[in-house]
Amino acid sequence: MRAPSASQRGVLNPRAMGTHFHLTRYPPSEDLAFFVERHWTVRWDLRDREPFPQEVLPHPCVNLVLEAGRSAVHGVGTRRFSTLLEGRGQVVGTKFRPGAFFPFVRFPMSGLTDRALPLHEVFGPAGADLEPAVLARHDEHEQIALVEEFLRQRLPPCDVTVATVVRVIQHALERHEIARVEDLSAQVGLSVRTLQRLFRQYVGVSPKWVLRRFRLHEAADRVAAGVHVDWAAFAQELGYFDQAHFIRDFKAQVGRSPTEYAALCAAHEFPPGQEQPHRVRARVSGVLGPG
Repeated sequence: MRAPSASQRGVLNPRAMGTHFHLTRYPPSEDLAFFVERHWTVRWDLRDREPFPQEVLPHPCVNLVLEAGRSAVHGVGTRRFSTLLEGRGQVVGTKFRPGAFFPFVRFPMSGLTDRALPLHEVFGPAGADLEPAVLARHDEHEQIALVEEFLRQRLPPCDVTVATVVRVIQHALERHEIARVEDLSAQVGLSVRTLQRLFRQYVGVSPKWVLRRFRLHEAADRVAAGVHVDWAAFAQELGYFDQAHFIRDFKAQVGRSPTEYAALCAAHEFPPGQEQPHRVRARVSGVLGPG
């Protein structure tokens, strides 16, 4: 297996990583890379500390999540995901590429949006056996190898539409100036109606939602990094009608205004010269955001 990869985009209050929990990401084996974007693990030990609320703005991807008593396939979450970390625990996850879980189940991903299905409902009895088999191992490479073998045994044929969906979403991510679905449609050479149909079936959310979520990821990332932002100009850059609309949307999704969120992130600032103790450090990369 190749070396770990990392990205912070989508993780709210990313400076808490390494102090309250450890997030590690691994790329998939080559034969699974068409469908799987990455594997990830979260470990925490707060037995002598207060519980910690960790929040994420989900990406437009399906995740297979293994956690004691709570294992499930999670569709795209349109709202902020929040979980309370307490005691000691671990989660092992697999993040599929945008649209790439559809070939495994062949039902519209819109039916999975904002839902989590137990593994046995998706994969049958073998799905129920995956959790204890994986969590019984302590080495993350061994855990991921078991997940990969499970997926390998159920690998569907490559669906060329998945590659189209990934290309469109990557374009939306990289072109910050795109704020309208009509502009995305013109640039990728697909009609608005076609994009809407593909996204409903393969992704589970609309192209408009994806554009808006990526821009909020970018905004939250800048705030968390402590970058000085001209909010009026930034709101215009992201395609908002005005600054007030942007701030309302930011607060609705992140749970705090940009100013309040900046103060929260600053509370986890480290002393000068002390590096934040991430287990993995790498560039922030595109679609490779948190699950």
